[in-house]
Amino acid sequence: MRFSLLKTVIAAIAAFFCLLPAVAPAQVPRANAIQTALLAETRAPVPGRAFTIAIRMRPDEGWHGYWLNPGEAGIPDRFEWDLPAGVSIGELRYPVPERLSIAGIMNYIYHGEYALLAEVTLDESIAPGTALPIRAQGQWLACTDEICVPEGGSLGIDLVAGSGAISDAEIFDGYRANLPRPLGSEAMFEVAGDTLRLGIPFPETASVSAPYFFSRTDRVLDYSAEQRISRNGDMIVVEVPAESDAGAAERIEGLIKIGEHNGLMLAALPGDVPAAGTPISGEPVGSGVMSADIGTVLFALGGAILGGMLLNILPCVFPILSLKALSLAKAGGEERAVRRDALAYTAGVITVCLGLGAALLALRAGGSAAGWAFQLQDPRMILFLLLLVTAIALNLAGLFEVPSVSGGGRFADRDGATGSFFTGALAAFVATPCTGPFMAAALGAALVVPTIVAMAIFAGLGLGLALPFLVLAYVPALRAKLPKPGPWMERFRHLMSVPMFLTALALGWVLGRQTGVNGMTLGIAAALGIALMLWWAGSRQVAGKRAWLPIVPALVVTLAALAVVPTSSPAQAGASEGGALSAETFSEERLSELRAEGRPVFVYFTADWCITCKANEAGAMSRQAVIAHFEAEDIAVMVGDWTSGDPVIGRFLESHGRSGVPLYLFYGAEGEPEILPQILTVGMLTELSS
Repeated sequence: MRFSLLKTVIAAIAAFFCLLPAVAPAQVPRANAIQTALLAETRAPVPGRAFTIAIRMRPDEGWHGYWLNPGEAGIPDRFEWDLPAGVSIGELRYPVPERLSIAGIMNYIYHGEYALLAEVTLDESIAPGTALPIRAQGQWLACTDEICVPEGGSLGIDLVAGSGAISDAEIFDGYRANLPRPLGSEAMFEVAGDTLRLGIPFPETASVSAPYFFSRTDRVLDYSAEQRISRNGDMIVVEVPAESDAGAAERIEGLIKIGEHNGLMLAALPGDVPAAGTPISGEPVGSGVMSADIGTVLFALGGAILGGMLLNILPCVFPILSLKALSLAKAGGEERAVRRDALAYTAGVITVCLGLGAALLALRAGGSAAGWAFQLQDPRMILFLLLLVTAIALNLAGLFEVPSVSGGGRFADRDGATGSFFTGALAAFVATPCTGPFMAAALGAALVVPTIVAMAIFAGLGLGLALPFLVLAYVPALRAKLPKPGPWMERFRHLMSVPMFLTALALGWVLGRQTGVNGMTLGIAAALGIALMLWWAGSRQVAGKRAWLPIVPALVVTLAALAVVPTSSPAQAGASEGGALSAETFSEERLSELRAEGRPVFVYFTADWCITCKANEAGAMSRQAVIAHFEAEDIAVMVGDWTSGDPVIGRFLESHGRSGVPLYLFYGAEGEPEILPQILTVGMLTELSS
């Protein structure tokens, strides 16, 4: 205790001298050692909605800043805001800190650039075009290992109420990636003698690297003492010498670091903490991946194959599969050609799935919160698919001929395998917007298992998608049951253009949701231009002329449209709040507030391009029985829209073992959330209660 008291006195003296003018001229900077700036994710925030601002902190080489609890020395930052009428700001959120021990005194600090984030909300009464000057007067401490200098300054940024267009998405995504996530469940603490013990719920299968507990609550633990951290099943147990206020504490708040720039904010209440388990050393014991045991691999691979098979019933895939299947009937007994074609189709499907999987893993390795179907969060990709699907629909309708797509070419044709490969690639590319039944757990596992196992899961998804065609090719008895070739096949082909036209219509709607009326109008105009060029090509084919000439202007139209399509969302784009269940926009802060009130909460994550999501929203979630039940049980509803991508939602999905939408969660009054199936029913929803 004498040593603890001595450290307290030293820390107090150090903090006192931090507040005095520095007297070592050779080390005092002429300007602030921590350069600050106020940034906004959008310079045209929308009235009635929230947006994010950041106080960017850039310490000079050898200097550092402090966490919200600086530890045994230092002082916390202070910022006083000067905001326009109708503008409010939330609490500053700090990234996961580092530790620095100097002469036995523990400091919680930041080296290098970091940012403090806060949510700003505009009142609905603010008129578009209103100037919004945001100002702050700040004080902070800049230190080296030898000297501390109190610094301060004025921060400001001038905004104008407007469309909500995002201007610095990549920068803010990087800042958010370093923020701790909420634990989502309560921890427990107890004081046993001179030891503070914390029990933190954490899945046994999840990895932890160099864990450490940063206490936000002051004077409850010895900051510089060694922390003994162990795992007991689904619980992390932290043991550390207690300080004076620990015994009287009613609540201990803090952050458990579980990896580099990775941590969880938590609140611990008094309770029984389990015994210490397997010790976790301060050295990394995990690399952010689960152990790839054979059971995990087989489960994920099986889910990927089954999920891939179910993708064949999507309206944009079924016509392609049907026509390829019917082409088998036309192949007669050419077994070798049939199997070659099926293998080429399968190779195309698997190649695209592997390519998308590799791109997804690379984005996530670079710090992005991307998830499955990340490509559809870019309006340019939606526009490209709109034009491609329009061309396929017109081909199926008979406006022009492309044998490798229509399935009309002979298997003995030299280009048969090549055409089948690209047909499979196309089927895979347009079939993967959503995670369906069986796919969710598989793709979630693919993001946390070793890379080689993850790629095997993505290949399994492709295999499942191609499996019906493979079975038909390799089982002659099944192929013999296919209808005999005849004139009806041409009529069936024309009929299959209908779901493709509907797919194009849906893509146009998604483009409008992402980019507004102007973007949707551009998409329709480009689709009409492509249709005109293809009609010209079809006319030349009928006349026996070469059809390549109209392809040149068609490519020009496509490239021009892709170059000018808006890539930022207007205020109303992608807004999914409201609906039959009167959902409010998802945020982790609001979810915590509702849970603190003891209300049951139903949270769902959706995207405009997700067919499964929209089917559930138009089906079970819109039924009067469900609406009445939610009102009677006072169930709050929140919706997270992932149409244009959102790193906050992406990380939340990942924390629940998912890599894409849909995801449905139900939080009862207490305990962990229940993950609902991806196909919802009225009975399932009306059984939810606190």
